[in-house]
Amino acid sequence: MENIVIIGNGIAGVTLARHIRKKSDSKITIVSSETEFFFSRTALMYVFMGHMKFEHTQSYENDFWKKNKIDLVQGMVTAVVPSAKEIVLSNNEKISYDKLVLATGSKPNKYGWPGQDLQGVTGLYHKQDLEALENWAPSTKRAVIVGGGLIGIELAEMLRSRDIQVTFLVREQSFWSGVLPFGESQMINRHILEHHIDLRLDTNLVEILSDEKGHARAVVTDKGETIACEIVGLTAGVSPNIDFLKDSGVELGKGVKVNRFLETNIKDIYAIGDCAEQHEAIDFRRPIEAVWYTGRMMGEVLAQTLTGTPTPYKPGHWFNSAKFLDIEYQTYGWVWTVPKENEGHFYWEHASGKKAIRISFDKTNRTFLGINTFGIRMRHQFFDTVLTNKETVDYVIANLKKANFDPEFYTSYNAEIQKQFSSQFVAVKTI
Repeated sequence: MENIVIIGNGIAGVTLARHIRKKSDSKITIVSSETEFFFSRTALMYVFMGHMKFEHTQSYENDFWKKNKIDLVQGMVTAVVPSAKEIVLSNNEKISYDKLVLATGSKPNKYGWPGQDLQGVTGLYHKQDLEALENWAPSTKRAVIVGGGLIGIELAEMLRSRDIQVTFLVREQSFWSGVLPFGESQMINRHILEHHIDLRLDTNLVEILSDEKGHARAVVTDKGETIACEIVGLTAGVSPNIDFLKDSGVELGKGVKVNRFLETNIKDIYAIGDCAEQHEAIDFRRPIEAVWYTGRMMGEVLAQTLTGTPTPYKPGHWFNSAKFLDIEYQTYGWVWTVPKENEGHFYWEHASGKKAIRISFDKTNRTFLGINTFGIRMRHQFFDTVLTNKETVDYVIANLKKANFDPEFYTSYNAEIQKQFSSQFVAVKTI
C-alpha cells in the first residue's frame, strides 16, 4: 500500500488528503506542528471578537480523520531526506514515505527589526498567535500594527473590538496602494480613520523597544516618533515556510519550485498551497499565491495526479475577496493600479464613500478585462463566464443587474452607473 505523507494541515493539505481518500486506499499521514485538527485560519479574527468559539472554526468532527483513515501526527518537521524517503521530526522521530507533499504554508515576514522577537510582538496566522493576543489583550491600552495589507486591517478590527487604541503604520503613501488603484485606496484610507484607527501613511518601523521584563513597550518610527504600546502586530506580508528544506536538495526560490503538475525537482516530492512557487507564472498571476481558494484548488488537482490521473494545475480566471472593516471587496480578472497602455478604467463611487466599482477594459476592442467592487456583492459565475467569453465592457455594463446579489443596490444605483459610464465612454450597442 502506497504511503503518502503530507506536511501541513491547512486548507491545501487537508483538501488533498480528503480527495485522495475519495479515490484511493493509500495510507495517508498529515504532519502538523500547529494544531491536531484542521481549522479555518480566516476565522481566527471572529474567535477573538467573540462571534464564534474556536471549535466552530473546525470544519470536521474530531473523529472524521479516524473514520477516513487519515493519520494525524503533531510534530515539527526539521528535515527531509529524499535519499532515504523519510522526514525527521524535532524529537528525532522519522517517518518514511512513498510520496511526500509539502503544504507548509506561510510565515509572517520579519525584516530584522530590533526587538521583533520580544513578548507582545506577533503576527496573525497561527492559532498560537490568537492565544498570545488573548493573553496580552486585557492589559493592553494601545497596539501598533506594522504593514498595510489584509491581515493588518483584520488585526486592527479585532483590537478595536476590545476598545484597544490602534496605530497603523503603512509604509506606502496610501493604504494597499500596491494593489488598489488610487480612488479605492483613498476610500479605504477614509474608512480606516472613521473607525478611530490612527492611520500613519508613509511611515516605517525602525525599532521595537523593550521593558525590563522583555515585553514590548513602544515602537520607534522613521519619523523620529516613539509610540508607547503593549502589542506590536507584524503584518507586513508573509513568505513561504521552507527553512527546514534548505539541506534537502529540493529546489527552492522564494518558495518550493514546482511545475504545472506541482512536482518538485525530486521524484515523488510535491508542493502545494502558499509554499509552492511556479517556475513560470500562470497568466498574470504571481508565481506564489498565498490565497485560500488556490490552496484548495491545488489540493484537489494534486489528488487527481496521486491517484492515477495526472492533472495540471489550471486555476482559471483570477478572483479574490476580502473585507476592509465593514466594506466587502471582490475582484475578478485583472484591474491594475495604473492602467496599461491599451486599457481604459471606469470608476464609479457612491456619494456615501462606502460603495464603488472599477472596471478595466481594452480600449481597442472594448473587451472586458476585470472589475473591483467595494460594498457590493457580485456573482462569481457571471464574471467567470464574461471573462471566458471575452465579452465587451458594454455588455457588462448593460447586464450588471445579472451579476448582483443586492437588488436594493441595483434598483437605486444601476441607472447612475450606466449613465456615468455612457458620459465617459461612448457606449457601443450590444446584442
